[in-house]
Amino acid sequence: MLELLELLEKDSRLTTEEMAIRLGISKEDLEKQIKEYEEQGVIVGYTTMINWEKTEKENVTALIEAKVTPQRLEGFDRVAERIYKFPEVTNCYLMSGGFDLMVIIEGRTLKEVAMFVAHKLAPLESVLSTSTHFVLKKYKEKGRIFSKGETDEREAIFL
Repeated sequence: MLELLELLEKDSRLTTEEMAIRLGISKEDLEKQIKEYEEQGVIVGYTTMINWEKTEKENVTALIEAKVTPQRLEGFDRVAERIYKFPEVTNCYLMSGGFDLMVIIEGRTLKEVAMFVAHKLAPLESVLSTSTHFVLKKYKEKGRIFSKGETDEREAIFL
């Protein structure tokens, strides 16, 4: 039931009654399906998206491209597991193209992120190289627009 998963992904605050009505099924059947998805690992958690720029919390997000050596008989999985277990890592993806893994981390400062790369990520035996990119501003994430209605306050200069 992909429609259920799509509803949950878009807005996990919907009540089971609201979702059942939208999907045209009973509340009991819906709850049973959700429980099955949780047990199967299809649904792995429920989260809230926060626009941290509108709070007092200092937060830096970095996207790190990593070239790694795959491990014998385990490919990239073992290397990725070592990396994604670090608490700073929010996302870790196997990629095609010029690098192998995309590692997304969050820290309080640029220096904290740099120290993670220098002292935890780069020294790993399988990591051949890294390239770090800092997120300067989030415009859209997971389909949600972060900066609606903001306008450029600079004055136009005409020559």
